[in-house]
Amino acid sequence: MKVVLSIAGSDSSGGAGIQADLKTFEAFNVFGTTAITALTAQNTTGVEQIVGMDAAFVKKQIEMVLNDFDVAAIKIGMLFNKEIIDAVCEMIQDLHIPIVLDPVSISKAGSPLLEDDALSAMKSLFDHVTLITPNHHEAYEFFGYIDGDTKSLEMIQSLNTPVLIKHHVVESTEGSFSVDQLYFQRQKRLFQSPLIETSNLHGTGCSFSSAITANLALGHSLEKSISIAKSFIAHGLREAPDIGNGPGPIHHKKGGEYAAIA
Repeated sequence: MKVVLSIAGSDSSGGAGIQADLKTFEAFNVFGTTAITALTAQNTTGVEQIVGMDAAFVKKQIEMVLNDFDVAAIKIGMLFNKEIIDAVCEMIQDLHIPIVLDPVSISKAGSPLLEDDALSAMKSLFDHVTLITPNHHEAYEFFGYIDGDTKSLEMIQSLNTPVLIKHHVVESTEGSFSVDQLYFQRQKRLFQSPLIETSNLHGTGCSFSSAITANLALGHSLEKSISIAKSFIAHGLREAPDIGNGPGPIHHKKGGEYAAIA
């Protein structure tokens, strides 16, 4: 069985962060290990409090996992502050395995998940990962990205690492679609699926990036991993349990049923 590592924060409501990553890893039959960067007191309506872990302790968690397991891929989520980012960068910079960076800075409920002075530090990770998966808000923060803006696209395309900008809604005569845009150098690839009208979007970004990670660990190409992960999320959204008073989580188990036959 392939072993994967999630370096991310804990979500007390269970739909995002470490909890979503582990549920997603199980769906793809890979064994999930963790290094927890922060504890959050949150639910579907928002984040009330964040307690960051000591950076040395985060580093020690990563060391213990890497020293014991043959880790096939790593997913990086919320890192919270500069000290943790620096520690993670030190640990991954010489690894030669797929690493997916979800540069979490703002939750879907609008809560900040990254300290202000950590934004520039996050960029130090970009050259050491396989894929960067920002949403539109995060793409704007890190690249000044506005869809169709030439200057920001040039910045993204100048990176050595592919960037997947998540969930751009496109309207056409055939209906509405959720489109993820993969940029690498001067190439662009679109991944689209019919738009699912739902408020149950809590943790979709975390689950998407961890699904990509799992499939990279299983030996799929980057584009194939993105395609499988997108279908997994769509299935999980359609079967969302509709729980909580805010945007609820997806149904990871139902997504897993899709993964079993994909």
